[in-house]
Amino acid sequence: MRRWNIFSIINVIACAWLALSASVMWATDAAPGALVFFPTTALMSNLPPDTAVTGGSAISVTLSSTKPHLTRKLYAAGAWLVLPAGLTGCLKPPSAFR
Repeated sequence: MRRWNIFSIINVIACAWLALSASVMWATDAAPGALVFFPTTALMSNLPPDTAVTGGSAISVTLSSTKPHLTRKLYAAGAWLVLPAGLTGCLKPPSAFR
């Protein structure tokens, strides 16, 4: 019988979270923005005209759009993984705790 070590469990959880996040983003497109990892020059050249770059780093770029179906447009432009960005989560903003 094979034993699961902590690193295997963490990898399985991380892959499941990424797959679930990408699936929800594809199905609902409900997030206010999209996070694309390892954007290529071709992707950045082919961004839809209604898409704005709201942030970026060496390995990712955050995009937003006022038009629907941003996720599908990004995949069509060449993105290989689109995750939700800008979600507030379940917690209230810090000002609500004062």
